[in-house]
Order: sequence, then structure tokens, then C-alpha cells
Amino acid sequence: MKLTGGQVVARALKEYGVEYVAGVPGHGIWSLFDAFLQEGSEIPFIQVMHEQSAVHMADGYYRACGKPMACSTSVGPGAANTIIGLATAYTDSTAVFYVSGSPQTYMQGHGTMQEIERQQDNAFPRITEQVTKRAWQAHSVRTLPSIMHRAFSEMLTGRPGPVHVEVPMDVQVEAEEVTIHPLDKRLPVGVAYPDPKAIEAAAKVLLSARRPVIVAGGGAITADASAELTALAEKLGAAVSITWNGKGAIAEDNELFIGAVGQTGTTCGNQITASADVVVSVGCRFTDWSASSYAKGVSFSFPPGKLIHIDLDPREIGKTYPTEVGIVSDAKIALGQLLEAISDADATALRDRNADFHAEVQKAKADWHAQVEPRENSRETPFTSQRPLVALRKVLPRDGIVVVGSGNTQGAVKQSFPVYEPRTHLTSGSFSPMGWAVPAAMGAKLACPDKKVVAIVGDGDFMMSLPEMGTAVMNGINVVFLVLNNQGYMSIRGGQRKFMGRHIASEFNHHAGNGEPYSADIAATARAFGLDAWKVEKDEDLEPALEAALNTDGPTLVEVMVSRDAAGPFATGWWDFPSPAYYEKEQAAYAEMRAKEQML
Repeated sequence: MKLTGGQVVARALKEYGVEYVAGVPGHGIWSLFDAFLQEGSEIPFIQVMHEQSAVHMADGYYRACGKPMACSTSVGPGAANTIIGLATAYTDSTAVFYVSGSPQTYMQGHGTMQEIERQQDNAFPRITEQVTKRAWQAHSVRTLPSIMHRAFSEMLTGRPGPVHVEVPMDVQVEAEEVTIHPLDKRLPVGVAYPDPKAIEAAAKVLLSARRPVIVAGGGAITADASAELTALAEKLGAAVSITWNGKGAIAEDNELFIGAVGQTGTTCGNQITASADVVVSVGCRFTDWSASSYAKGVSFSFPPGKLIHIDLDPREIGKTYPTEVGIVSDAKIALGQLLEAISDADATALRDRNADFHAEVQKAKADWHAQVEPRENSRETPFTSQRPLVALRKVLPRDGIVVVGSGNTQGAVKQSFPVYEPRTHLTSGSFSPMGWAVPAAMGAKLACPDKKVVAIVGDGDFMMSLPEMGTAVMNGINVVFLVLNNQGYMSIRGGQRKFMGRHIASEFNHHAGNGEPYSADIAATARAFGLDAWKVEKDEDLEPALEAALNTDGPTLVEVMVSRDAAGPFATGWWDFPSPAYYEKEQAAYAEMRAKEQML
């Protein structure tokens, strides 16, 4: 079949099951975009207001349903705007297909409009190489079918991640006799199985445990291993803690759930996990935020604790902590085999022997709830960050999806918003950019149109993707945007105050005037874009506004005024953040904790 390069990309995406493409047009890509209108390659196109949002939208789509979405941009600035989105997907191991234009093959290196060419001709792919699993440059139409199936294989197999395919303008328009390669004939079959000896060794270690804990990371969600993880925890009587991206791997009303570990984990999550004698890590790469900067005894203690580390990527095993048993495997398969390797009789004996541990877990959970309850049920206004979350949980269906922005909102949701199913809590756990949650929520809604989707963001985060209100309205993407407005970057202000005792550039104030707090009228702005919107300043209006927003046919926004001084989560762990040398008091406390760090 004779196809242009643009048609090859569009037809392959359609045949490979891609249902949406998001992006912004430009001279470097409009010939390829035109192919999405051709018979046989029609795919709905979501025009966003900023290229970064296109990548975030595709990222949220994948996290919600486990299938890839595509995004596309022109050359130069439009392409460069994708880097934050690609880096976010790369660090969190989410599959995103990105296709961009580039200068004509015969013009590269001559400084064409928007080309980067001082170090290398057409150097943009050198940038994406650092934030993708693989980047390709198509030099002819003939090479494109092979590139497309290889890109999908790279993106979806092993540890998932974003890929980039660059198609020069002349390759987009030239036609050749080519064949679109069937993807099912090109992808490897099956998943990675563990070494039986590793499973046997891990089972032996688990049966010796007196304080077993399972830590669920994002890999447990990606592998669809929640059922096996929950079954193993219940069989062993193991407590379960989670990382940011592992939230949802076990229902949070399960009595074995102890909350998150790390700097903004729960007290019980950190206490119980740090005192465990055996920890089973499932798809967790131990970032500093989830491991309390590796300070021994805060979130983890290896040794004396023994680590059974399950991960698809062998590079993660032993990278930070010594491992008693390392299992390179798909998490779902490894957990299933561990379940089979431990007999019911041995498991019963283990649970009975560890009855005192179970009692300690319940006591630690009760202590945590007593600590956080005053913030969650406060009726003061401006609100605590936790109070709107409690209200939302009351009106959001159990399978509703929350997509959470960075900063204090992210930590407050981790601690105070329970979720019950995998892929119903989406957040950028590692790169943690502002501006991610709003477009990611729209991607999640495209992926799961029958579910309620709520983006929960702070006002600073929201402002970075404010124009996407127009995208939601134009495309009828029915997301609720819950904006917790505390008039600034309050997580940053909190960190500055904690580590330096003062703050700079983290409050939104009338700096050239009277110093009073400043805020745009976010609800009114949303109405100007065409959304129904509510501004909540009284406690009695909170639940009704959220319920109305969820039941409105169309995108909506609820702005809740939140206190600057009750603005975020409890900091229950440790974060290695050095203070300047002239803060002598802070230096002493810092040195004491720094001495406990284990990563080296």
C-alpha cells in the first residue's frame, strides 16, 4: 500500500489500538496531523492549550487504564515544551507515545526555523533521549513501519515508559509502498517469571518473620497485582504500607493497611515498616521521599530487617538497600508463586505466632487516626487541607478516580483520602511537576468515561495549567477540578520555615502594595472559560458544592479557600534537606540525622 509518512504513523497508531491523540499543531507537524483525517487512520484529536499538557494527558490516560495514548507536537519550542511531561512519565514508568516533527532531512544543520543545530544537526532528539526509554529519527518512509512497531514494543514491554519518534517534514509527505506491521506479531508473548529458587528462598524467609510488612510501589499497580498482594498479606497477616504510586494496591479499609511510608507517610506506616524484621517490596524503587532519605529506623531498617525485593528491573534490586532475596519478575506472577509456596498450615501458624504484632499494628493505626482526626473533621474556615478531602470521599463513588497535584495537596491526599481500588489514585510520585494533574485528569476521564474523575490541586499547581479549562470545555471532558486555594506555594513555604526559619517568594501577596494575600478569583475564571463553578468559604456549603459538581453534565470547578497555616500533611518522616551554613542550630540537628543515612 502506498502511504505517506504521516499516514504510516496515523494508521499504525489506529491499528495498534490508540484511541486518542493530543497535541498542538505547527508548521513542522501539520502534514502528519492531516493524516488523522484520512480514511483508515482517523483518530480523535484533542487540541490542548500547551504541549506539556498533551504529554500529561497521555500519561494520565495510561495510569487510569493501562493502555497507551499518543501525543504530538511541532518542532522547536512546541517540542521542547514536552520535556517535563516525558520526564514525568519516564521517572514513574508510564507508557506514552510521543511523535514530533523535525526539519526536512535535506535542510538539517542549516539553522532552519526552530532547529537546534550548534552541537549536532537537528539536536532535539539528544534531549529526549534522557527522558524516554528510546528515541528514533525516521530518515525515510520505508523505515517508519519498523520504527513504529519497535517503539510500541519498547514502550509496553518490560518496565513501561515513554518513547519518542521524530518524523522530518519531507518524510511526513513523501509516499512509498509499505506495510504496517501487525503489532501482535511483533510483541513478545508472556511476562517475566521468577527463578523458582528465589521464590523458595523468599518463602523460607517469610515463614521466619515475626513482624512481616509488604511495601506496595507503583509496580504493583502496573502489574495488576493488587489481588495477589492482598491475598498474600491476608495469608501471612502482613501489614501493608504504600508509596505514593502504590496507593490503591490494597483497599484502605482492609485492617492490614497501615498507610504510606516516607517523609509524608503516616506515623503507623513509618513506625511499623521501620520495625519490620522482613519487608517484601513490590515494585518499589525506594526514592528518598518514600524512604525518609534512607535514615535508618525512620521508614526502613536494613539491617537488621531482611528485604525481599520484587522488581521487573534488575537494576533496582540492591541499588539502595542490601537484599536478602532479589526476585526479578513480573510482580503479579511472583506474588502468586509466593502464595503457592506457603502452605495454609504454615501460614496459620505464622499468623497465630505473630498475634502480638497484629495487636501492635491496630494500636499504631488508632494512634495515627487520633493524630490526624482533628484536621480531617475541623469545621474552621479557611479550611484545613484535610477537611475538603473528607467531604469529597463522602460523595465520590468508591471507584471514582482522584488525580492529585504536587505539594501539600499531594501529601494530604496520601494521608487523609482513602482509596479502595487500583488505578483510582493517580499522582506524579517522582518528578512531581506542577501543572500535571489537570491534564492528567482529563486523560483519565478519556480512558474511563463511565467513572467520576476529580483533579485535586493547589492554586499554585492549578495556575500552571489554567488554560486547559478551555480544552475541557471544547471537548466536553467531564472532570471536576477541586482547587484548594491557600494563596501560594505553601509546601515550599513550610519547607523554608522548617529548614531556615523564614521564607521567600512562596506566598502570593501584594508585594508592591500592602502585603495582603493575593488570589485570582479562580471560580469566576473557570466560569469565564465556560465551566460551572463554586467558591466555597463556609463549612455548610462544602459537601453540597462537591455533590453538585459531580452531578453536573460537563466540566466543573470547586474552589475551596484553605488556611495557609493548616495547609498540608503531617511530616512524619525525614527529608535530607541541608540548611545554609549560617543556620548553626539547624546544622546540628541535620548532622545527627544525616549520620543515620544508609544509601552509601
